Amino acid sequence: MTGPAGPAPTAVGSRFLAGLPAAGRERLLAHGRPVTFPAGARLFEEGRRADRFWVIRSGTVALDLHVPGRRAMVVETLPPGELLGWSWLFPPYAWQLGGAALGPVTAVEFDATAVRALCERDAALGHAVCRQVAETIARRLRSSRRRLLDVYGPYGSGAG
Repeated sequence: MTGPAGPAPTAVGSRFLAGLPAAGRERLLAHGRPVTFPAGARLFEEGRRADRFWVIRSGTVALDLHVPGRRAMVVETLPPGELLGWSWLFPPYAWQLGGAALGPVTAVEFDATAVRALCERDAALGHAVCRQVAETIARRLRSSRRRLLDVYGPYGSGAG
């Protein structure tokens, strides 16, 4: 599932990485490593320990929610450039959703403990990482709200 270690990986087009100060981004990327996942691979499971996160380089990952007595429900799909995982940043460090590769996926993987320690040592980077993660959460919350309004709201309420 993982690729060989090599030069510092990049994730072109990542909003998460683009929103970090250049020097901090380079320090963060020094903690990243390239990984690959085959189609159908489970990257993480809801409720389990969130000890890493990724920036998707290629492929798509489905985020899903466990529904008792039914198959997991896909709540969002993440394309290349997206941050995958935010549960690593907030106690109790447990995944809020599950994640599976819809096809082959390449990503840059980060060890959550190492990144939290880096952010503690560098307050400016820590602030920028927290801001980028919060913006990701807010964007996905808005998207979920629109989808819910499209399904359950009066005609046209999801637009805007």
